[in-house]
This record gives sequence, structure tokens and C-alpha cells, in this order.
Amino acid sequence: MRRKDREVTNQDEIIEIMRKCDVCRLAFNDGEYPYIVPLNFGLFEENGSVVLYFHSAKEGRKLDAIDQNPKVGFEMDTGHKLITGQDACDCTMEYESVIGRGIIEILRDSEKEAALGLLTTRYTNRTKHVFRKEVLAQTAVLKLTVEEMTGKRLKVEKK
Repeated sequence: MRRKDREVTNQDEIIEIMRKCDVCRLAFNDGEYPYIVPLNFGLFEENGSVVLYFHSAKEGRKLDAIDQNPKVGFEMDTGHKLITGQDACDCTMEYESVIGRGIIEILRDSEKEAALGLLTTRYTNRTKHVFRKEVLAQTAVLKLTVEEMTGKRLKVEKK
């Protein structure tokens, strides 16, 4: 990372940034150009390992890309605040972000409900979930096992 002064190296702080984010962008290797998709996500962290969960239709470009190559990149960011200065070139932006990469897979039907529960709890704060069988049958659940990630932030000190 070029700007070491903005790097977040503490794993717990990186996880905290991730928890503040509401969208994760996945980058798939899709032929000649990358294919990037913004998605809601569920997060599971245990003993330093991080797993992200996503829901999807059971067919489409994402799933085709996973079949071709399960290696993906991801990015999420939060805390955006424009900081203006005297001149246009004096402007900057506060932010926190995480980027990383890992291996993504499509979960088996027996694993879907637990993963969807994590995702749903994240956005609704409800801990009990009932998923209709016909909806589960039409839903793919993706599991991204994070292999590497870095955090970055800029917070401007008030003078």
C-alpha cells in the first residue's frame, strides 16, 4: 500500500469497518474484462477467518463467472465526507474501506438457511427467520472465503 499513513492493519479494526458497510462489490474474472456487482452481504468472523455470504438468482452472469473461475476480488467502503479547502485542489474525502480477495463457491441447499440468516440479521436485526421453501429453491447462496484483505481510512483531524 502506497499510503502507509492511511493503512489499517489491525484485523479487528478491519472487521469493524466491514460491519459499517452496507454494500460489498464483487469483482469476477469474466473473460476479457472484470465484471463487478454491488451486493448486500452477511459477515461471519471467527478466529481471524472471514467469510462473506451473498444471495443471488440461481442463474446468470455471476454464477457463470464462478463456474469459470472462483477467484474474486471485493471492495466495500463507508464514512464518506467531503472536506473542502480554500482552493479546489485542497479538497479531500474522509472514508474507510476494505479490499481483498478470496475464493467464492455456491452453497448446497442444506447450507443456505444459516447463511441467509446471517445476511438477514445484518440488515433487519431480527434473529428469527422463516424462509419459504419455494423461495429457497429459487435462491443461490454464495460463500466467499476471504484469503487476503487490507483496510484503509482517512479521518481529517479538526483544527
